[in-house]
Amino acid sequence: MKAIDKERLQNLYTINGQQLIQPEEPAEFLGIDEFLLHKGRRYATHIIDMKTGHILWIQEGKKKQVVYDFINHVGMEWMQNVKAVACDMNSDFSEAFVEKCPHIEIVFDHFHIVKNFNDKVVSGIRKDEQKRLLEEGDAEGAAVLKGSKYILTSSKATLQSKDEEAANGKVVNKGSILFNVPEYVRKGGLVDRYNELINQNKLLFTCDYIKEALKLAYSKDDEKWMGAVIGDIVYTCFESGNKHLEWFGKLLMNHHDGIVSYAKYKISSGKIEGINRKIKTIRWHSYGFPDDEYFFLKMMDASRH
Repeated sequence: MKAIDKERLQNLYTINGQQLIQPEEPAEFLGIDEFLLHKGRRYATHIIDMKTGHILWIQEGKKKQVVYDFINHVGMEWMQNVKAVACDMNSDFSEAFVEKCPHIEIVFDHFHIVKNFNDKVVSGIRKDEQKRLLEEGDAEGAAVLKGSKYILTSSKATLQSKDEEAANGKVVNKGSILFNVPEYVRKGGLVDRYNELINQNKLLFTCDYIKEALKLAYSKDDEKWMGAVIGDIVYTCFESGNKHLEWFGKLLMNHHDGIVSYAKYKISSGKIEGINRKIKTIRWHSYGFPDDEYFFLKMMDASRH
């Protein structure tokens, strides 16, 4: 069955099983990302057409050579149609595209910017402040910060939505008499607790300001205005004197052009992240693929359905 299916896929997506077919049509926007291929830090990279979601290229590795080989495959004439590429902050990918095709603009995914801020800055500050309060003998203050990661990393809109659900008595889990599982009703007071946390801690208040500034920046349609807001965030980070915020300020400075390009093109890696989820699903359903070529062909086929 596998041999029959692989032959079908080769007929669809390859030329005599020796090389991939050319893309069906020109693409204005591309997305690129790596994914774990096998355990032991072996990765592969895929490139998609952001409009159709079709996987155009897959190759083992996550270095510049993947981009070089893709460009050689489609040709420079085809690449002239591409305006921008959405990617995470992997410098190899962005540098390779700019080296070969200087006309292309890089757009760093805003989800990764926010995720870095939440995971490395907000979480880092929360842990440091909790440790500091314990060392100063303020066990009560440290207890307030315990278990607050979700609240501090959530947007105000999310917290408000949860509070509204709680006010309406939303049942999150119906429970079960048969299995002695209690009913769980949404608890409120999230916005009040969030306000209490940021008002009691200067660094967390600064984090709140930066979260709102990032939201404002990504609402802009003008690169100049977005750049000004990002510049204000960088200034705030360095003025804080906190190592986590200073790290984030350097991150924004080093990737400034790719961040503000979002104002012009409004593309993100959301679609390619969705394909990454589909890749995991294909792998789970099949209990793994020892044949990488067959796996890659299955991925290309799935992206077209």
